[in-house]
Amino acid sequence: MASFIVTRRDFIKCSASAIAIASFPPLVHAQTKYTRLEWQQFKTTPQYASYINAIRAMRNNTNQNSNGSWQYWSNVHKKYCPHDASYFLAWHRGYLYHFERQLRTISQDPNLTLPYWDYYKYPRIPSEFTDTATNNPLYVQRAGTNVYNALTLAPFASSVVNFQRGTSNAFEPSIESAPHNPVHNLIGGYMANVSTAPLDPIFYLHHANIDRLWNAWALSGGKNVPYTSNPYNSSTSSSYWSGSFTYASNLNLSRYLTYTPTWLNYSNADNTQPSSLPPSASTTTDGSFKLVQAQMQALLTRPAIGNFPAVAARAISATNRSLGGVAGIALTENSVSARIPLTPSNLNTLRSAVAAGASASAGDLRSAKLILDNPRLTGAGANGGFFYNVYVNLPPSGDAGDSQKYFVGTVGPFELSAAQQHGSGSIEYAATDTLAGLLASDLQELTVSFVRVDGGNGPRGQVLSIGELRIEVSTDAPSASGT
Repeated sequence: MASFIVTRRDFIKCSASAIAIASFPPLVHAQTKYTRLEWQQFKTTPQYASYINAIRAMRNNTNQNSNGSWQYWSNVHKKYCPHDASYFLAWHRGYLYHFERQLRTISQDPNLTLPYWDYYKYPRIPSEFTDTATNNPLYVQRAGTNVYNALTLAPFASSVVNFQRGTSNAFEPSIESAPHNPVHNLIGGYMANVSTAPLDPIFYLHHANIDRLWNAWALSGGKNVPYTSNPYNSSTSSSYWSGSFTYASNLNLSRYLTYTPTWLNYSNADNTQPSSLPPSASTTTDGSFKLVQAQMQALLTRPAIGNFPAVAARAISATNRSLGGVAGIALTENSVSARIPLTPSNLNTLRSAVAAGASASAGDLRSAKLILDNPRLTGAGANGGFFYNVYVNLPPSGDAGDSQKYFVGTVGPFELSAAQQHGSGSIEYAATDTLAGLLASDLQELTVSFVRVDGGNGPRGQVLSIGELRIEVSTDAPSASGT
């Protein structure tokens, strides 16, 4: 297994000629120059004033065609960002790199770096972002400020050894599913929608932390990342890193340069994976906030099964077939389960596809997908402040115990906006690994549970509807669990 990091010293040792050093891309330097700091440390440095001045100047610039305006960078994200797709992490790493350089240009501070918000230590949005004082450039209206309920250690489990989407036990889809998506959902406001998320200044600190967590995972050892042996010559890279990312008509970045932060000339002050959840945030009687030790989370039991009309099995495409579904699911503040009716024949088909998995021959059924077709937000749901964890076949009674083995993904306003922005509008969860882990031979039924999670101020009433929930089998290769 290849090591993730190739140092400059290693490269020079292996280089046939020192002349090659002169051909380095201009943005790659001999030593890492910038160190990104966690917000609580960052705000005590001279960079803080430069950062505030830069954000204020960008928000005051109303020319969205100017790369010095706030709206410009939101438009870049809206037009080009990949979500629920390959290169989610790498594209955003390049996006932050370009945005950070713009902050230096506007502030005229060559030392300015983009801070990150480590919500695994501080689960509440920093107070500087919630201060409603006049002309505070960090403030926007939000649905919530506490993201504790978005946090999970699942991406950092020892079993998560692969990187890219399309492989089992993969980091990229895992961390996108949680904590990335739920953080967007619980904060809400601009953050609840892919098209507007970068209008909230906390967006950049959130993604800087996701980027830091990716690097921490990669550095932890034993990870299967598509390998590139030479940071200064993309032709020696794995084909995964060939090509470039687009951010604007005149703004690109070679993919291979996003392989590791050091090749973009920065590092993070802390490159360790979280090993525990933080204290949870609670409110005192006077309205201020304090941190208390996290209490035992409520035992996860399967929500009551709703009464939803059945939808018959049918062919969806040349490679996908629905084995059955239900229609008209309305999601509110109450969790709910839906039982998907499966005939004995279709149940056997599902078992066979899950059991075959990647070992099946091309053209044979070898994967299972859970589909939320035609999902729609209500007016109450569009502002966020909530999401749902989606589980398959939770035990009918008692505590589910290790709930992660039943987990397939999350759904909330951010996931819906991403599906509408970048795809057909349907949300798809790879379910092969989850169902295989539940022993395909023991599958007797299929029950999908939507477990509501709030950030402390979630909306009441119906927030989301699902036109059809169905299970599909496919001749496509199985991919990683999660959206």
